[in-house]
Amino acid sequence: MELGSFSSCFRTNPPVLISPPVIRTNAEIFWRQRKRRSMFTASAVSYKDFVHSALEETRRRVVLEPSPLQEKYNRMTALDGKTELQMLAFRSSRIRLLRSMTIVSETMQVLDFAGFMEPEFDAPIFCANCFTSANMNIVVLDLNPLHQLTGQRDYKEKYYKNLMTLYHKYAELLPWGGKLTGESIKFFSPLVIWTKFTSTQEKHRALFSAFLDYYEAWLEMTGHVVEEMDAAKVMANREAQHKYLTWRSEKDPGHGVLRRLIGETHAKDLLRNFLFNGVDELSTKTFLDYFPEYRTEEGSVNYQRSMVGKSFETRPWDARGEFIG
Repeated sequence: MELGSFSSCFRTNPPVLISPPVIRTNAEIFWRQRKRRSMFTASAVSYKDFVHSALEETRRRVVLEPSPLQEKYNRMTALDGKTELQMLAFRSSRIRLLRSMTIVSETMQVLDFAGFMEPEFDAPIFCANCFTSANMNIVVLDLNPLHQLTGQRDYKEKYYKNLMTLYHKYAELLPWGGKLTGESIKFFSPLVIWTKFTSTQEKHRALFSAFLDYYEAWLEMTGHVVEEMDAAKVMANREAQHKYLTWRSEKDPGHGVLRRLIGETHAKDLLRNFLFNGVDELSTKTFLDYFPEYRTEEGSVNYQRSMVGKSFETRPWDARGEFIG
């Protein structure tokens, strides 16, 4: 599984600089002791702890309130009667949607955690997708750019110039995960952690630490970004977020897992109306309006298109975050 892919006043503490990256040794409390010291299973990590820690950090800075989505999307049991899906959704005066989905079964755990700003703010989208099975972990962690970085130097300078040290902190422990299609690359930033690894205590500590560091960096952005008053720029932000959501809801590779767990109808509903909520509210444009190159002769979406084109075996950014392809 490739993851490419979860009315209050806004109050913040006084600005807090992100401290120099230090691996959190206290993350060890989140990993259960196993009989085999060198072997972890899917139960050796709890992504619910990731969510809990992120929400605690958020509440230190932001007044959160439950999203209206929480009433409908909260907990589901899969068709096997054993696997549990748990959803949480919040919002604030600046954050349109902060949501998470965790999946727990005997053989795997999944985290899909994301944060989307209101259209008046052009801050990146927080994205954490983690999949853990008995033998493999697959991770995407990023501050997805709201606007394409190619040709928009000012946006890159505004949000990413001073954060490359954040990526370098984890580059050795969480290295590039291998082939990634060009169609996915355009939605990632130079900060992206795309990695695969066999479970070890060291790797899971690094992942937990990276998750919190990236999330705290995103919270810093949300607290300091200036509200846009230009109606045209607000509309551009709205359309950019809608384009991202339209892509993810249509092409998210997690669809297959959800389909097997809860059936096609529930999977599509969860993707479109919860995980990538906003597809039906932010704009009326369709997937093919944004990505006409995926149109078949019959006018439908070509789902095999993702198998065509350049793939990146190695990281396509240099150490300074410049795209080198």
